[in-house]
Amino acid sequence: MKEKQRCEWAEDNTLLADYHDKEWGDLSGFQDDDYLFEMLTLEGAQAGLSWLTILKRREAYREAFQEFRPEIVAAFTDEDVEKLKQNTGIIRNERKIKATIKNAAAVLDIERQFGSFHQYLWNFAGEKQQINHWETHQEVPASNGLSEDLSKDLKRRGFSFVGPVICYSFLQAIGLVVDHTAQCFKRKEGDAG
Repeated sequence: MKEKQRCEWAEDNTLLADYHDKEWGDLSGFQDDDYLFEMLTLEGAQAGLSWLTILKRREAYREAFQEFRPEIVAAFTDEDVEKLKQNTGIIRNERKIKATIKNAAAVLDIERQFGSFHQYLWNFAGEKQQINHWETHQEVPASNGLSEDLSKDLKRRGFSFVGPVICYSFLQAIGLVVDHTAQCFKRKEGDAG
């Protein structure tokens, strides 16, 4: 019997398959602001790299960035940045590290203004998931109007490493945009959101 089919990008690696099956395009972690900050950080860290490269380092990221608690990360100092630049478990790009610290402070500002990061994102998405019906992975866009608008708003609020492509990947990751393709069991079972 053939194993269940997934979206093309998750077919050939068990780590990617596990992430696809348990998280990607699913709202299950959506109301956890620390999780949202984690996913935004990881998507930004991925810029120029593969998602698999980042997933392999996920636990090291969680440890390095204090389980992605924005109130702790926002208080990181230049000394912390220097330590992180020596941490072989994460991507040691100084701009990405500093962006994570800056973004933590911006998340705290959003939480103060909207009550939570997830409420801000839910409002931004029009209080609904965008569920797409792509036949193949090649049809899935790199960005869309929602990710472009989110990118502009996040930048206006002081975020970094939040271009439209990063924002689109983030929206997919957290389940606000659902892009499981036709052959994927998540779409076929109606479990895409």
